[in-house]
Amino acid sequence: MLRLITDFDGPIIDVSERYYRVYQFCLEKTRRPDQPVQQLAKAEFWQLKRSRVPEKQIALNSGLDEAQAQEFAQLRRKTVHTQPYFDYDSLVPSAVEALLKIQQAGIDLAVMTMRRVWELEYAFKKHDLARFFPENRCYCLSNDYVKTRDIEDKPLLMARALEELPLAADTWMVGDTEADITAAKKHGVKVMAVESGIRDRAQLELYHPDLIVKDLNFAVDLILKSGASL
Repeated sequence: MLRLITDFDGPIIDVSERYYRVYQFCLEKTRRPDQPVQQLAKAEFWQLKRSRVPEKQIALNSGLDEAQAQEFAQLRRKTVHTQPYFDYDSLVPSAVEALLKIQQAGIDLAVMTMRRVWELEYAFKKHDLARFFPENRCYCLSNDYVKTRDIEDKPLLMARALEELPLAADTWMVGDTEADITAAKKHGVKVMAVESGIRDRAQLELYHPDLIVKDLNFAVDLILKSGASL
């Protein structure tokens, strides 16, 4: 049996609009009423995020001062994973096509995400994705989980998945961040990084995934063409 474990945000869900709307909200809430600011265009903002420019620096680039930048970063952390902002998430183009290919090929599919249970269930319902992921193939955080850092939390999810899932002849992980790559490599799982998420190619290369590909659809095509021997 061939298994594919995929991250959710990045390979399947595009979070760029949510992150940009939160940026706009935090900039507006943090600036003084008479203070001129330079709101970044979405493309510029998203490139800064993808190259891992810190939140404080993004705030400074937008015209806030040092104290405001700290306040901006704190407000952003409190806001980015709340309603109504999840409504701005959208499907990555061709993600559903990729999931259908996986299903039709009989590949064992699991999702592994730093979303909490309610966040994942909300997205499943909104985008009609539960049909691809049985409950026993969903690995996410409990609603009351105290997060540390993704790069530390995600390997714990991977350990649980590998312990609970039936043995597979071959397993691939697909993700868009250093946390995905680290989780896979720590547990000896081959990993493809996708460029459709929150890290650019230069950032992904720093963590040495087995392959870097355009998106989940491209990853699935490679796996299907090459089978487990890729």
